[in-house]
Amino acid sequence: MKAKTESTGNGFKETEIGLLPQDWGVVKLGDIFEIQQGKQLSPKSRQGISPKPFLRTANVFWERIDITTVDEMDFSPEEVRKLVLKDDDLLVCEGGDIGRTAIWKNQLPLCLYQNHLHRLRGLQNDVIPKFYMYWMEAALLYLGLYEGTANKTTIPNLSQSRLRVFLLPKPIKIEQQKIAFVLSKIQQAIEQQEKIIAKTKELKRSLMHRLFTYGLRGEELKETEIGLMPENWTVKRLKDVLEKTSQKDMKKTPDVQFKYIDVSSISNESFKIIGSTTYKGADAPSRARKIVRINDVLFATVRPTLKRIAYAGNEFDGEICSTAFCVLRSVPTLSSRYLYYCVQRDSFIESLGKLERGANYPAVTDGNVKDQFIPFPTTEEQKDVADILGDIDNKIDHETAKKDMLKDLFKSMLQLLMTGQVRVKDIDFGEINV
Repeated sequence: MKAKTESTGNGFKETEIGLLPQDWGVVKLGDIFEIQQGKQLSPKSRQGISPKPFLRTANVFWERIDITTVDEMDFSPEEVRKLVLKDDDLLVCEGGDIGRTAIWKNQLPLCLYQNHLHRLRGLQNDVIPKFYMYWMEAALLYLGLYEGTANKTTIPNLSQSRLRVFLLPKPIKIEQQKIAFVLSKIQQAIEQQEKIIAKTKELKRSLMHRLFTYGLRGEELKETEIGLMPENWTVKRLKDVLEKTSQKDMKKTPDVQFKYIDVSSISNESFKIIGSTTYKGADAPSRARKIVRINDVLFATVRPTLKRIAYAGNEFDGEICSTAFCVLRSVPTLSSRYLYYCVQRDSFIESLGKLERGANYPAVTDGNVKDQFIPFPTTEEQKDVADILGDIDNKIDHETAKKDMLKDLFKSMLQLLMTGQVRVKDIDFGEINV
């Protein structure tokens, strides 16, 4: 692959990897990086003679390396010298999510890598590895470059010979540093938001345990069949505080259009309906039968431990959900919002987990769900409990929206910076550490 450029006369030039600034070079990856593939895993290497930690493609994600689980195999002293990872090495996935790239930052004192990873080590002192980590992400995920570079075998893979001829932009060193710095700062902000969200979710979990155990009135506690709870609370079997729901065969109304909620429509992160599919009755899926009303709680009976639980708002009143849900419609004395939080409790989920049946699709029945006991305070205290937990959910939603905004910003800036549409070379960021 030979780099070709042609001036456009507006400060940019046309290259084989798109429009780039006139002052950027275009080089082959193999000219600025040494490429080394790792060691092949084999039964012999598992003998435990000289085990050393090594990375697989499963450890390498875009921009990050996960060392939660690190495998080991034998490496000879010569293999260690050849394959030991050093600070700022780039790791590129040969298979799986082809081209996925992350940077090694000495997360372990000694670590090597498997043959399904390519290690890229800079050959020149004007090459900033983190810049090229971000370039690989932009090129493969957003700019549509390097398509068709995988070997066409049973398992597609990115060979070293093909990786070597990838064309890359080459701004001056300081601009590489500044681009990597800007993108790193946005990523750090995203990571900070993720920590805030995780802590807020942990607060919600702890608060739920406390509220459903101690209540809000400082009362004496009593022991019940579902654990401690305030003295004036009672225990109700769920089916005794639910209204009857109904089903409808949508095929019998072939021209009627409806929104369909299936299990994949529910987020078990936000406990919300995050999408639906619109059908006409004639095209209705066989499971599209259960009628949803406003304030219903939808509880997925397939793999209930995954907690696919949601609250139906106005937009789903009269719509249809899958028979894979147990539709919970509360009686007037049971707050639907309180019920929504009640079925999110760890103890409720754990009880149903013990009742799962089926190897491929472990599930419980509607009857199993409705047979569970729930703590039952006064209507006023139900409202207060739901309001407190609702405030926590609003906080989670707010922080999640900020994270999503930052992710959109990162995606936009990644493309703009990597194509030179936004320039940072003349901006003073002070001390730059990438």
